[in-house]
Amino acid sequence: MTTALYLPEENIDMIAATSVLQQQAADIRTRTINWASYMQSQMISEEDYKAISTLDKSRGTYLAQNSSQVVKTLLNLVSHLSKDSTIQYILVLLDDLLQEDRSRVDLFHETAGKLKQCIWGPFLNLLNRQDGFIVNMSSRILAKFACWGHETMPKSDLNFYLQFLKDQLATNGLAYLQEMAQLAKRTQTIIVHSHGQHGKDKDHHGHQYSPNLAQLQQQLHLANESYREVGGSSSDQQQEGKCVIPNNEYIQSVARCLQMMLRVDEYRFAFVGVDGISTLIRILSTRVNFQVQYQLIFCLWVLTFNPLLAAKMNKFSVIPILADILSDCAKEKVTRIILAVFRNLIEKPEDSSVAKDHCIAMVQCKVLKQLSILEQRRFDDEDITADVEYLSEKLQNSVQDLSSFDEYATEVRSGRLEWSPVHKSAKFWRENAQRLNEKNYELLRILVHLLETSKDAIILSVACFDIGEYVRHYPRGKHVLEQLGGKQIVMQHLGHEDPNVRYEALLAVQKLMVHNWEYLGKQLEKDNENQKQGAAPIAGKA
Repeated sequence: MTTALYLPEENIDMIAATSVLQQQAADIRTRTINWASYMQSQMISEEDYKAISTLDKSRGTYLAQNSSQVVKTLLNLVSHLSKDSTIQYILVLLDDLLQEDRSRVDLFHETAGKLKQCIWGPFLNLLNRQDGFIVNMSSRILAKFACWGHETMPKSDLNFYLQFLKDQLATNGLAYLQEMAQLAKRTQTIIVHSHGQHGKDKDHHGHQYSPNLAQLQQQLHLANESYREVGGSSSDQQQEGKCVIPNNEYIQSVARCLQMMLRVDEYRFAFVGVDGISTLIRILSTRVNFQVQYQLIFCLWVLTFNPLLAAKMNKFSVIPILADILSDCAKEKVTRIILAVFRNLIEKPEDSSVAKDHCIAMVQCKVLKQLSILEQRRFDDEDITADVEYLSEKLQNSVQDLSSFDEYATEVRSGRLEWSPVHKSAKFWRENAQRLNEKNYELLRILVHLLETSKDAIILSVACFDIGEYVRHYPRGKHVLEQLGGKQIVMQHLGHEDPNVRYEALLAVQKLMVHNWEYLGKQLEKDNENQKQGAAPIAGKA
């Protein structure tokens, strides 16, 4: 029995009338397939010919009276025919049958079982086709078979299907970024070109114009006209005056399949097993349009209904990414779904310390500030108001209970280091330097990793400083850092292009090399005094 998550209907099971997939489906329904020619060429049996021909004319009545034959015929046709236009027609017909009555999913499962036919194989095979419509309609049907009936998808097929969805999202996300980059390059080139016209091209009123720029504007207009979000309006296509570039035409259909799948608890861990959460986060960290944002955050939301997954979620940096989106988004439904994720991250974990860590992470990511802004707005959706009140109370309480080390640990784990007061507190380092050894040097390892991977000058500067303070206040710190490979990484930053990074790296290396801390302390005090008396100061850590 499928353990489904019963949530308020989010219209995820319907394709919007203006989506690419549905536009194509509408055209395909008008086709007339010459089934007689298939029978005459012995590509289909007479039995299947009679069934599909009758189904074309009166499918509801015929299906009710001949369910076994209909299932058998549709599976035969999908399995053995190859012409794209015919397969498209069969898939639309089958999808319509399921959409009209969800109980038909169980009918297909039961009948296929009696006939000893595999219901998954034919559609999984179609995922390898070149035709985008066939691939995505097959994916949509698979999701319905997997989620709307009593039978779950077998494990091997499930892993293949979820990997397919994940790869489709990743490919579409990359395509979107490339599309944006190409458009930005073209726009820049055309604007430069138009500025160089100097009156060469003028209309009949004598006004200068650029044909290329006009063409680009027309292309952008057509792109917006061809792209409509689910449940959206034409006015939604502009985000604060910025043109929305359509993603790969099927990305919303792929995301919708995943929204359906992740409502079922058995499928969630399989999705995590194919590294699905990381893919969602990578795409959300790019500037995708708000509809795709909503769909992918919906996927995160349904995942957080599982207590174990809710407890692990922020290991994927879910909170920082969603906090950034919350601060930028203007769409109420995106705000609503982010708040719902945050609430689940506090409510669902069974370990109270995990919920506390999530609260601290939200505070660290400035969520309280966003909540205070939202409190000033009036929402028609009562859930938003309730979630804002709940989160505000929980985060305020966590601030009161927050120790300086809790704050520091959360900041390091977030990877977003800044010159907050805790870093420069000598008292903090005297009391807490040794705590960087906890959990197998977790925080120290993160600092070293940030030095290896970050391109941000402030993060690099703070990480160097913290490593220096750790070595300074923990007697075995130099040995531990060498074991972790941190010493060499710090030294590499001595030649960094940013003067602040060079300065902090130099100080850290000095602390690694010097054993007489009292002498070093006096030297640093002397250096600071010289700076105050007119020596050239190091650039500020803005």
